[in-house]
Amino acid sequence: MNNKAVILGNNYYIGLSTIRCLGSQGIHTVAMDYSDEERYGVRSKYCKEQVIVPHYKKEKEQFIGALINYAKKQEMKPVLIPCHDSYVEVIDEYLPDLKEYYLIPQTEQGLYTRIMNKDKLHQLAEKHGVRVPETVRVDEVDFEKKIEETIKFPCLVKPVDSPTFVSVFRKKLFKVNNMEELYASVEKAKEAGLEVIIQRIIPGFDDHMHTFDAYLNQESKVTHWVTCQKQRQYPINFGASVYTSQKYIPELYDIGATFLEAIGYKGFAEIEFKKDAETGNFYLIEINARITNFNQLLYKVGINFPYITYKELTGEPLEPKALTETTNRTFWYVYEDMLAIRNYLKTGQLTIKQIILSFLRPKIHAFWDRTDPKPALYYTKLMAFKAVRRVGKR
Repeated sequence: MNNKAVILGNNYYIGLSTIRCLGSQGIHTVAMDYSDEERYGVRSKYCKEQVIVPHYKKEKEQFIGALINYAKKQEMKPVLIPCHDSYVEVIDEYLPDLKEYYLIPQTEQGLYTRIMNKDKLHQLAEKHGVRVPETVRVDEVDFEKKIEETIKFPCLVKPVDSPTFVSVFRKKLFKVNNMEELYASVEKAKEAGLEVIIQRIIPGFDDHMHTFDAYLNQESKVTHWVTCQKQRQYPINFGASVYTSQKYIPELYDIGATFLEAIGYKGFAEIEFKKDAETGNFYLIEINARITNFNQLLYKVGINFPYITYKELTGEPLEPKALTETTNRTFWYVYEDMLAIRNYLKTGQLTIKQIILSFLRPKIHAFWDRTDPKPALYYTKLMAFKAVRRVGKR
């Protein structure tokens, strides 16, 4: 296999997992980043090459130029795999240029960006008959009346552009309890130059969050898929997976595969759903158009999405496969799960007994792998250094 795999974003465990998924299959992995700071993914024994390029946002054109220049020097087109939303956005922006030099599953420029845009995604979902949380836009007529009668408090002020919002506010959304807080949050977003929408909160604890993870081939047909259930997330209630279990939920395939195929999606996608605790209906919350946080879990239960991507794009597609049983194997990001547990206990959403019982599940770690220990050891050293520095500032 002479095609290299270029992985963007290796200062996060998604990039580390992607390197492991590909490197363990004998593929030459290239960790490409804008900085070497906290870049623990490159410590993996499966990382064969390290490249530093300009920043994807601050020096966008130079970044694209560096990507292209690297590919021009290779014998065969590399496979390009982004592991962060911001990389997905810039790849989509320059998709025609990059596809001349890289193997990328998506062929329709703008589709990645549309499904990452919360407002456009919800319009697309409604068009195809997929349930989404009731939404009100800030400039709608009878705005306050719709909030009070349809959305109700508490409710969510969500960004249209999630990656930028997270980079500015270090959170995925604002939860507000009254009209005063709502207007204050809208104004805060406006000052940052960000557009927001207002949504109803679908009732149910964090374990009502589920995912449909799938790969769609160049004919936009789902060939591989698996479903999961979140147990805990951080920040709690509206955050990322920190304790997530594999669970077979065929209904999610019926909804998710039909929708992704209908919109002509290609490549890996993860749809996040929330199950309404009162009605049992599943609501589409968002789509991740890059490898998921708990990719290491999916890999360990037998669905290696980075490798599936690589093999199809290099002309040797793997046989279709779905995990149609429940293994209960669980992804665990220890550090953030400890922070989440503290807040679940503080708010009375979980008891100590419930937490202890949850730990009986067989676990897959975000960083630790006994056959590839260096990234976890390096990450532990980073966290210890940060802890010492925080104590020293007090």
